[in-house]
Amino acid sequence: MMNRSASLFTLLVFLSMALVAPVSASSPPGEIRTRGEAEAKMAPDMATVQLTVTREAATAREALDANSAAMAEVIAAMKAAGVEEPDLQTSNFGIQPRYVYPKPRNEKPPVIAGYRVRNTLSVIVRELDNLGVLLDQSVSLGVNEGGSVSFGNSDPSSAIDAARADAVRDAMSRAKTLAGAAGVKLGDIISITEQTGDSHPRPVMMSRAVAAEADSVPIAAGVNSYRVTVQLSITIEQ
Repeated sequence: MMNRSASLFTLLVFLSMALVAPVSASSPPGEIRTRGEAEAKMAPDMATVQLTVTREAATAREALDANSAAMAEVIAAMKAAGVEEPDLQTSNFGIQPRYVYPKPRNEKPPVIAGYRVRNTLSVIVRELDNLGVLLDQSVSLGVNEGGSVSFGNSDPSSAIDAARADAVRDAMSRAKTLAGAAGVKLGDIISITEQTGDSHPRPVMMSRAVAAEADSVPIAAGVNSYRVTVQLSITIEQ
C-alpha cells in the first residue's frame, strides 16, 4: 500500500513539473518603458477675433434696434474687407435688463432702468496683414467690447508630424541609455502611444484708446507651438 502511494505521489510530481515547464519557457520577456517629448513651432496663418457690440436703451426694442444696426455695419465691413461668409459667426447674444437699486436697498425692490443688448461676432481673418486695419475699423463702426485675438494655423499637420518624429527619437534615445546602463539589449517595440497638445500666444487685447490713436492696431502674431509626448514600450532581449 505504501509503495502504491509513493508511486502515485511520484507521478503527480512528474506531471506538475511537466505542466510548469512550458509556462516558464513562455513567460513574457522584460521590457523598458520610456517617454519622449518634442515641440515644433509654426508661424500662424490665421487669426480669430471676437468683436462685441453692446447697446443700452430705455426699452429692449430700442436697445435691440441700435445693436442690430451697429452689428450689421460691422458684418458688412468684414465682408467688404474680404472675409468670407463661413468665417463669420455669431458666438454670443443676449438681452438683459439693467437695474437700479433705490436706497435703502433692503426696503425697496430694484427697478428696471433700461435694457442692454450684447452681440458677439467671431471673425476668422485669413489675411493677417489686414488684421490691424480690421480691428481699427470695427471700433469705428461701433464695436465697444471684446477685441480678443487668438492666432492659429489652418493646417498644423506638418509641424505636428515633425514633433512626432522627434518625440519618438527622444524616447528611443532614452531607452538606449537605460539599456546600456543596465547592460541589456533592446528587442522589439511593443507599443507606442501618443499625447498631442498645442499652445498658442496669449490673446492680444485691443483697447479702444490704442485703436483711436493709430491708423491700424499694431499686432504681433508670434509663433504657435505644438507639443507631442509619446510613451514607448520595448522588449529586453533574453
